[in-house]
Amino acid sequence: MPLTIRSAVPEDEPGVVELWRACGLVASYNDPAADFRFAKAGACSDVLVGEDEAGRISGSVMVGHDGHRGWLYYVASAPHARGNGIGRHMVQAAEEWLRQRGVVKAQLLVRETNTKVVSFYEQLGFEVAPRVVMGKWLDKPE
Repeated sequence: MPLTIRSAVPEDEPGVVELWRACGLVASYNDPAADFRFAKAGACSDVLVGEDEAGRISGSVMVGHDGHRGWLYYVASAPHARGNGIGRHMVQAAEEWLRQRGVVKAQLLVRETNTKVVSFYEQLGFEVAPRVVMGKWLDKPE
C-alpha cells in the first residue's frame, strides 16, 4: 500500500486521535488530543502521519527524544489496513526522524494489556530490555 509520511499539522488532530482510539492505544488517564498538541509544540518531538492514496490517515507515530534516547508512542495502523506494512513504515519513519537528530537508540513501552504487538516490534529489531520501570503521578488523573 503506497503511503505518504509527513509531519502532522494541527488539522490532523481529530483524525489522528480517532485512529489512536480505533487502535486501542488510548488509556483512561491520557488525553490523546493533549498528547498530540504537546508533541507538536515540543522542540524534541513530533507526530508523523501516513496517508494512503485517498489522503486518509492510515498510520501514525509520536516520536521524541530526551537528548539521549528516542521514544516511540502511539504507533498505529488503521484496523482496515492491517497487514499492509503501515506499522513498519511508521516505525521506520520515526527511526529516521531520530537519526536526523543524532539520536542512536530508539525505545518504546508496551502496555501489559497489549502484548500481542511484541512480536511485531521484535521483527523490526527491537528487543525486550530487562529494566525496572518506575513511575510517580505528580498530579493523579481522575
